[in-house]
Amino acid sequence: MTHPASDPATDPRTGPAARSAASTRTLALVMAVACGLTVANLYYGQPLLDLVADAFDVGQGTASLVVTLTQVGYAAGLLFLVPLGDLLENRRLVTRLLLGTAVSLAVAAASPVFPLFLALSVLIGITSVIVQILVPMAAHLAPEGRQGEYVGTVMSGLLLGILLARTVSSALAEVLGWRAIYVVSAVLMVVLSLVLRRMLPVWRPDHSSSYAGMLASVWRLVRTEPVLRQRAFAQAMMFGAFTAYWTAIAYELIDEHGFSQGEIALFALVGAGGAAAAPLAGRIADRGHGDWASGLALVVASATFVLSLVGQGSWVLLGVAAVVLDFAVQSHQVMGQHVIYSLRPEARARINTAYMTTIFVGGSIASLFTGWLHGHGGWPSVCVLGIVLPLLGLASWLALRVRTRARAVEGM
Repeated sequence: MTHPASDPATDPRTGPAARSAASTRTLALVMAVACGLTVANLYYGQPLLDLVADAFDVGQGTASLVVTLTQVGYAAGLLFLVPLGDLLENRRLVTRLLLGTAVSLAVAAASPVFPLFLALSVLIGITSVIVQILVPMAAHLAPEGRQGEYVGTVMSGLLLGILLARTVSSALAEVLGWRAIYVVSAVLMVVLSLVLRRMLPVWRPDHSSSYAGMLASVWRLVRTEPVLRQRAFAQAMMFGAFTAYWTAIAYELIDEHGFSQGEIALFALVGAGGAAAAPLAGRIADRGHGDWASGLALVVASATFVLSLVGQGSWVLLGVAAVVLDFAVQSHQVMGQHVIYSLRPEARARINTAYMTTIFVGGSIASLFTGWLHGHGGWPSVCVLGIVLPLLGLASWLALRVRTRARAVEGM
């Protein structure tokens, strides 16, 4: 059940909590940093798989389970924890989850055996869903008509976290060993919890449903909102391609180009140029051009894998493909979020649950297949997967446009 807001003190845009957090824009930047530091936990392991495999004496395909199970955990957190963002006070929810992430990271750093490390990878994924509570909150905080810009700002921090995670983890592994990043991140999560406890406004959602009712309403939203289904599926295909690239590229650079962990760190840093996509995509969406731009992003993502296949022998071309792929994937996501958050403003956390769960299920499946594909067919087979996935998303985008136009004609 939803009630209209009656207490301005609990509205993060107008209440005293918001005024004490400096400005809405400053708070958006703080949230962007928080998203970047938290989401990085999902990606620290990708460039370290070779080292993890050696440390635990497992094969490369088995080591890839670290990526897969972290994303499975994240998907589970999206499904079962993120809906609480429409039910519980958000600041308390975020800060407590951060402490849970810190504990999981600290224990993972000391893990003596691979099965325990995998189990902790799942827990790290589950508790890192804080970012998907903060992103809808940014839409609530934004002035009317600027939701795309503010979500884009927060998403740019998230993207930088994704891309810089690989650079930071590779660099630390070169100097202090691969476990060091888990220790450093555990400390950062504790610090972040304290900062957000001070900076975030108190925000209580205007819902009185039960938790079970909230979960059931997620499925009702999926059934009744075709735009949500299409956007979620298309972004799942994009994220699957993104995950395939970054899961396999470390193997490719080490095996075929002789890269060290330090050189992989620099390569991953190049991909951070794609962070410029998020605020730009937000502005495009605010101006009403997000639909056609989404279709273009799907085409560009597929084309980057053609470039990766043709330019397999050149790490420079692989780097160019990485930047363009990241730009396309993040642009498509921000434009998709702009659309879905406008569907049901009172249900943004649950809409985000459906959207992001679908995306990370797609990423988990792609990472699972990527390890097998690279082991049996090498980089070309990964590129074929990357070409096909965005094209499937493009097919869903075209199908929705055709159905929408057909309904418009029928209604005339």
